[in-house]
Amino acid sequence: MTLITRIYWIIALLLLPISFFALLNSIGSLFVPLDLIATPVALSFFIFFLAWTLIGGYEIFFGISNLRRNYPVLANIRYALEFIRPEIQQYFIANNVEEKPFSRENRNLIYRRAKGANDTLPFGTEQDILEEGYRSLNHSINVKEVLQEHVRVIFGGAECTQPYSASRLNISAMSFGALSANAIAALNKGAYLGNFAHNTGEGGMSKYHLKYGGDIIWQIGTGYFGCRNIDGSFDDDAFAERAVINAVKMIEIKLSQGAKPSHGGVLPGAKVTKEIAEIRLVEVGKTVNSPASHPEFDTPKGLLQFVQRLRKLSAGKPVGFKLCLGKKVEFMAIVKAMLETKILPDFVTIDGAEGGTGAAPVEFSNRLGTPCIEATYYVNEVLIGAGLRDQIRLISAGQTASGFDVLEKIAVGADTVNAARAMMIALGCVQAKACNTNECPTGIATQNPSRARAIVVGEKSERVNSYHNSTVRAFLELCGAMGFSNPSDLSPSDILSRSEGRGKNFAEIYEPLLENQLLTDSIPISYRDDWHKASADHF
Repeated sequence: MTLITRIYWIIALLLLPISFFALLNSIGSLFVPLDLIATPVALSFFIFFLAWTLIGGYEIFFGISNLRRNYPVLANIRYALEFIRPEIQQYFIANNVEEKPFSRENRNLIYRRAKGANDTLPFGTEQDILEEGYRSLNHSINVKEVLQEHVRVIFGGAECTQPYSASRLNISAMSFGALSANAIAALNKGAYLGNFAHNTGEGGMSKYHLKYGGDIIWQIGTGYFGCRNIDGSFDDDAFAERAVINAVKMIEIKLSQGAKPSHGGVLPGAKVTKEIAEIRLVEVGKTVNSPASHPEFDTPKGLLQFVQRLRKLSAGKPVGFKLCLGKKVEFMAIVKAMLETKILPDFVTIDGAEGGTGAAPVEFSNRLGTPCIEATYYVNEVLIGAGLRDQIRLISAGQTASGFDVLEKIAVGADTVNAARAMMIALGCVQAKACNTNECPTGIATQNPSRARAIVVGEKSERVNSYHNSTVRAFLELCGAMGFSNPSDLSPSDILSRSEGRGKNFAEIYEPLLENQLLTDSIPISYRDDWHKASADHF
């Protein structure tokens, strides 16, 4: 035993009999008329030392922690402090701009806009505007107002018979199961109130996604939830039955996501309730696997044939795919398949490596994937170089909080932007980072009904709508301040990034492509090798 352990046992063995004797005296003076200790004090002493002895004894002989074995009871102080460390850090130590992934400044901005409160900044910026990598914009003396016809964007190519007019900012993919029923319902009602779109996530289209009539982007992941056979293969009939629902405006095939690209998932049987089973078309109580890649195709041409198949089954609704950009040769292979097959997606959603609303392996979340801004720029340039950009819309789905975040993604190539965590914060998320525990304190990222009841759908939907409207308005005001009446006129040269002591625009930092340049012999070196290696027949 260590010295601390010996001292502990000496204290426990001496004080426990004394406190027990005091307890007996306090409940009736049954043995010795000792009146020196009042009844409440004696009882408190007894309970304290009994707990001390029992806890300490258990930890010494059965504890799984080294510290608890060597420092029984006292070691718990350390674990208690560690348990509340994130809250201490968040509320008392971190400044307004240093927290990750969303700083206090950004969270407060979202809260204020969601509540319709004053969102102005007093006494100047707290950002280090001379910091390496700091991004900014150049304003114009010739201020303009964005014309109403440019506030929304039409999705749907030549093969699409049911085009969709989308807001510049929409709700990114979040599944029922990852989020509570009330959270999904509040997001959908907010989308209905603000006339913007709500992506279902890959967990299937639940009644909560449809309850209030908000526009839906139905995401189809590798598990084909809601449109699958029992063996996990794609079910055309089940898909067609749901795809023709009026609220469903677009279909998105998920290839990969920012938080955990190229990683499958497992839904344990214990979590497959009757409700989940009905939504996902799986068996109650049985574990369900989501493979890392799609069972229905394994080549670029196969992907585009699947796009065409879903477009036909959905009666001509816009169909696209979502990916977190990884090996660039693989995206170029998809582009080559577009050129060879003449099958084009109506849109491509680019997720950034910084994205993620739920749980992911640390190595995947921290080390895989391309940041959203770089990925959006690259995808845009490759489509320009292949002569396809004007036929395909781009959605950028990385970390978004403010109007500037929307603007910079549109400037480097996106047509619209999706936000997930910002919408959660508008619902009341406090960035507790408990999304993977089912113990979300705000009732958003949990399936615990006693916690989820904290979300009042009517109230929170108004906040989601208010945040969306205020952020889009801020984005449009920024466009006007830069001298643009049409956000689509923004270009990478309008975004400045601090580098080597000055602001460099993105056209200086990254190499652009000319229209159809990939189809010529003068391909820039940074694109050339990947383009020549890419094949429409394999990834």
